[in-house]
Amino acid sequence: MTDSDPTETRSDRRVQDLRVVVAGGGEMGVRTTELLADRGHDVVIVEADAERCAELADEYLATIIEGDAARPETLRQAQPSRSDVVAALTDDETTNFAVCMAAQRMAPEVRTVMRVGETPDELYEEYVDGLVFPERLGARAATNEIAGGGVRTIEDVAGDVEIVEVEITEEAPVAGKRLDEVRLPRGGA
Repeated sequence: MTDSDPTETRSDRRVQDLRVVVAGGGEMGVRTTELLADRGHDVVIVEADAERCAELADEYLATIIEGDAARPETLRQAQPSRSDVVAALTDDETTNFAVCMAAQRMAPEVRTVMRVGETPDELYEEYVDGLVFPERLGARAATNEIAGGGVRTIEDVAGDVEIVEVEITEEAPVAGKRLDEVRLPRGGA
């Protein structure tokens, strides 16, 4: 809820006004927090390491709560019931799953996002709203850098959907043609 209207619910808010709880103040949690804060969102970081909490507090990025977000008493301090999203971004998959499950129990309507370290277990999608698999994204970025021009993966959107950028040289058979005049591979339309 916002300070201006105590009766307002999360569903009344615009996307620009998200309140996000980030479990994990490591590299991924902090970078995510920076991007969210740059977009005007209100972020709370829950971090277990006291020294890291002091460093983060000095950066003034977000509200910092010291403690293990997988512990319900700590997570409750972050107020998932007042939040739009709880993102469990620690480097421990079990902790991230526990945070998401506890958040959903405390606030059934909160959206949960979980970082996974290995190829995601298909069943996670039954329990959390979104999965983050940094190694997959990193591999795509590495491939783009290694391969140079030509075909570049822009992002892996969801499931089997992938958006790619294709560079067409002047000598290519499709150069100068409209997209509807180009024969695309099966499933590429």
